[in-house]
Amino acid sequence: MTTSKSMQPIDRKRIVVKLGGSMLSGLSSHFFTNFKRLQAEGYDILIVHGGGAAINAELAKHDIQSTIIEGIRVTCEDSAQIVRTVLIGSVNPLLVHQLNREGIVAIGLNGFDGKLFTCDYLNKGKYGFVGDIKSVNKQMIDRFIDIGVVPVFSCIGSTECGMTLNINADTMASKVALAVEAESLLFVTDTPGIHIAGTIQRRVSVGDIVKWLETEDIYGGMIPKVKAALDCIREGIPSVRITDQHLVGTVIEAEGVFS
Repeated sequence: MTTSKSMQPIDRKRIVVKLGGSMLSGLSSHFFTNFKRLQAEGYDILIVHGGGAAINAELAKHDIQSTIIEGIRVTCEDSAQIVRTVLIGSVNPLLVHQLNREGIVAIGLNGFDGKLFTCDYLNKGKYGFVGDIKSVNKQMIDRFIDIGVVPVFSCIGSTECGMTLNINADTMASKVALAVEAESLLFVTDTPGIHIAGTIQRRVSVGDIVKWLETEDIYGGMIPKVKAALDCIREGIPSVRITDQHLVGTVIEAEGVFS
């Protein structure tokens, strides 16, 4: 039977949500209420999560020091295996369970599943076993979304020969958002937005962020978030927000754009 144009599936809007590791053990009812509201409004939602607190605890058990450079965790080969075990074996299943318990059908995924991410080393000499995502398997992601399943990505990738790579979750979120042509990217953290001089900035421009990076008013773990945001805006994603569980925080706008 030939399907008429009017019967073709309607393109749905997509939102990528990045959950900071500190949020995962205590997602509130507000988060799930907002999540379901967005789904009811016709949004397909994809989740990328970190797991910093759980990773730090496990590294400490093995007497492995953890160093952060510009928001990126320097990862030796032993650390990479621990990160993989923690994220895939513990953090991801617990998050998927929370979503399923709330009536949100979800599935856990990582870079070893179905060649989701083609990766290489970000800078092996500087960061060690940290991955740089070269491409995202959008077709596989689409298949899960088409059957109403929320993909939940842990930030693990691999080289072509199967070596585990730790990937910064903020960077992964931006790569996924770009690949699926998301309408919006949300960084959900326990810090509801960008703080400058002790004040949360509600709306900022690209120019503001560039300036604050230069003056080091933006520092630490906020650096990869705003750099990921700039990448997304540069590539045409309309909205990037850094928020709390109520989805209230900083909206990053594209004015003051790149040359």
